Amino acid sequence: MINFNGNIVAQDDNILTQNRAFLYGDGVFETLKIVNDKILFLEDHYFRLMASMRVVRMEIPMNFTMEYFEEQVLSLVNQKNISSSARARITVFRNDGGLYLPKTNEVSFLIHATALESTSYALNIGEYEVDLYKDFYVTKQLLSSIKTTNKMINVTGSIFAHENGLANCLLVNDTKNVVEALQGNLFMVVGKKMITPPISEGCLNGIMRKQILSLAKKVEGIEVVEEIISPFDLQKADELFLTNVITGIQPITKYRKKEFTSNLAHLLVQKLNESISEN
Repeated sequence: MINFNGNIVAQDDNILTQNRAFLYGDGVFETLKIVNDKILFLEDHYFRLMASMRVVRMEIPMNFTMEYFEEQVLSLVNQKNISSSARARITVFRNDGGLYLPKTNEVSFLIHATALESTSYALNIGEYEVDLYKDFYVTKQLLSSIKTTNKMINVTGSIFAHENGLANCLLVNDTKNVVEALQGNLFMVVGKKMITPPISEGCLNGIMRKQILSLAKKVEGIEVVEEIISPFDLQKADELFLTNVITGIQPITKYRKKEFTSNLAHLLVQKLNESISEN
């Protein structure tokens, strides 16, 4: 028996009491965008998920191929009649047993999906103000680059942003450099140079980050680099924008007293949609 919200219930009625993702954050996940019955950037998502499982020493099931992964996601969105445009999340967690030391490295997975309104990426040009979140820091380590179910920095940072009327916050690492936003990777444009922090700084190895780096390198006159970004650099930027698979590109309009343009962001959204339609 357990006490759940003041009620004594049978333990079997609440599977979270033994779920390691719930108890210890012992899980990894991928957030996917499905358009017209197709998972965007499927291969990149699959290999990042496999790499994440290896990093945290989970056993990868023999049947967990990219084709199996695709089939399981698409069967769900088709069953829900949302395959034209949907967001799906697959969470992989170590099976029950043990305390900090698990009794097994075998895994289970859970997929859930919700409908999205648009099939293409569109640029939100409304006001989008950000500031630094400095209560907690991102550590410069491999775990920071993968998507685990331990996201307390992102949760507390989102509460801070909401309480202060901000659209988002930028996270800093343990050497006080800016690494990413609460919900995406960060890009900065200074003149003809587009900069994003390297993975070694502790930022997420984002799927959309990879697409934008590739697309920007094809833009004539733009130098694309992975370099450290300090908080002081943000004030010198002409443009700041965030990226993730669901939103695509989100321009930042204001950081403290500095306002920004979104010229490169507009161009890259156009090229992103073109690249998707070609594949």
